[in-house]
Amino acid sequence: MGMKAAIVTEAGKTPVYGEFREPIPGDDEVRIAVSAAALTHLTKGRASGSHYSASGSLPAVVGIDGVGQLPDGRRVYFFLPEAPFGSMAQWTVIKRERCIPLPEGLDDVTAAAIANPGMSSWAALTQRAHLAAGETVLVNGATGTAGRLAVQIAKHLGARKVIATGRDPTALKRLGAIGADVTILLTQGRGNLEEAFKREFASEGIDVVVDYLWGPSAEVLLLAAAKGGRDAAPIRFVQVGGASGSDVSLASAVLRSSALELMGSGIGSIALEGLVRATREMLQAAVRGHFQIETQTIPLAEIEKVWRIAGGIPRTVFVTA
Repeated sequence: MGMKAAIVTEAGKTPVYGEFREPIPGDDEVRIAVSAAALTHLTKGRASGSHYSASGSLPAVVGIDGVGQLPDGRRVYFFLPEAPFGSMAQWTVIKRERCIPLPEGLDDVTAAAIANPGMSSWAALTQRAHLAAGETVLVNGATGTAGRLAVQIAKHLGARKVIATGRDPTALKRLGAIGADVTILLTQGRGNLEEAFKREFASEGIDVVVDYLWGPSAEVLLLAAAKGGRDAAPIRFVQVGGASGSDVSLASAVLRSSALELMGSGIGSIALEGLVRATREMLQAAVRGHFQIETQTIPLAEIEKVWRIAGGIPRTVFVTA
């Protein structure tokens, strides 16, 4: 028997909507009737073969996570289906430990949209940075979906002050309504940007940096953090995404002469059970904390029309029905 799915036939090509064989679960797997799956940078990267976690086995159904129903009717968020099956299909198969029950009050579309970026922020702040209540957090690249969630999550976890950076002045202004206490525009020139960062490090200090950009702004931020944290407690710099570039230039003396702690957060740096725990905790907190995320729903049948242009804000969520 077949099912409708978004299928990648060649790396780098747009997925096509068509027929794919239905999955049959193994002994440690469960079949899920998919209701919603979000389009993320990770999903696109794996589909194109460019992301480091891509399997390279084709043809395959696209999609790394989603929301659906177990055979007993329970709603779950699931992630990392077993290749060649993905989340953007009527059905998929998942190892049981990769299914997380959804709390009441969180609808399928919102859950599908918020799970991946919310988990990345939650894991970075709790499992890598070990954020403590009363500390100050700087989110570098806070105007994107994950960055906006990081601002909200930092406040929910008890951050005393949240500093948000971004390249869009209009989007930056909106962050005040969801928890940002200070905003820094990244397009003001390297010299002015360095001074802005230095002022924040010198005034009340910064305990944790969550970086979604890397590239030029991270270079300036790392230098400011090294200088600003020299006589203070270690500054935990957590690298999560590379929206502005894959490389930075960093002199070795920056690390030798400072208390800066530089670490990554993502698939590979956190064990699977840690990712599951972070996702479960974040989904529960999303209801209590009223986390906000903008979404747009699109029928899966239209994936070929929007694949290359969709992304960013609002978060695109494909629905099967």
